[in-house]
Amino acid sequence: MRLRVEPRLVPSRLVRFGAPVTGLLAGLLLSAGMLELFGISSPRALAAIVQSGFAGGLYAISDTLTVATPLILCGLACALAFKARLWNVGAEGQLFLGAWAATGVAIALLPEGTPGWLAIPAMAAAGFAAGAAWGAVPGALKARFGTSEILTSLMLVYVAAHWNNYFIYSAWSDRGFQMTRLFPRAFWLPRVADLASIWPGAAGLTLHVGFFLALLLAAAFWFVMFRTRFGFELKVSGISEKTAHYAGMPVKRNIVLVLVLSGGLAGLAGACEVAGVVHRLQENFLPGYGFTAILVAWLARLNPAAIVLVSFLLSGLLVGAREVQPSGIAMMLQGIVLTCVVAADFFSSNRIRRVP
Repeated sequence: MRLRVEPRLVPSRLVRFGAPVTGLLAGLLLSAGMLELFGISSPRALAAIVQSGFAGGLYAISDTLTVATPLILCGLACALAFKARLWNVGAEGQLFLGAWAATGVAIALLPEGTPGWLAIPAMAAAGFAAGAAWGAVPGALKARFGTSEILTSLMLVYVAAHWNNYFIYSAWSDRGFQMTRLFPRAFWLPRVADLASIWPGAAGLTLHVGFFLALLLAAAFWFVMFRTRFGFELKVSGISEKTAHYAGMPVKRNIVLVLVLSGGLAGLAGACEVAGVVHRLQENFLPGYGFTAILVAWLARLNPAAIVLVSFLLSGLLVGAREVQPSGIAMMLQGIVLTCVVAADFFSSNRIRRVP
């Protein structure tokens, strides 16, 4: 007698929608057990996570939505590529290049007196263009030579990281520190806190307009995928490339275009983060969010509305886990919860059977 994993032919709605909830609950239970094992009160720790990430009023929600912004944009970037069965796993590098390009516009290209209405769109456009160029490399190699986009996009992450570090530590370093100088105040993305003179309750809120841009792009993603010929061609290519060729669809052109747009969205995430949150370029300003977005897109089943929801929930966990000390415990909790959710998602589409 042995065990074999086989796909479920038609997963029920209960299984498909109940799996993430089951995984989350299992992750929380395992996390509670690990906390107790380390001598930390699990009820107090989990309450602190929920309070800081979700239930702490406007400030908690604002922080969570701010963290969700790059996850939404990178999640959309990954989902766009995955729809066409192109595995862009290099959103992290494209994000880095987008942040670098936006920084270059802010501190090296435009003079300090440039008005924000001109500087901010220029930074966003530069971020999108740099990410798109970084995505074009694996796209062109895939279309021309059949090179695996998984390998090329992943390897380019490390090239992008070291490229950024050269400017952070040398060319653009602020008096020898491991960061660039602050952007001029007019180059910062507007925040909800800027409305404090009209609405005093907005004071201190970190949410910036990049979040609303992410929502707009999520709506545009839905429209493109379900209401345009281009979206139809991507879905056909994802199901069967041979069928797409037979139907006369420009498969190679679409491969390049998809990875260009995917990289552009990730690059825009980097531009929004440096313009809206840190206001300078520094190392590890977004720790692994480009990789986390792969999981976001997968758990959301490539649905843009679900990407927004999953990004919000995951961001709340990331924000709330900062309250648990030492910091290594927080990373462990995140890993446990995500592993359980991924495992539950796997078993929603597969089952284990005993075979003779």
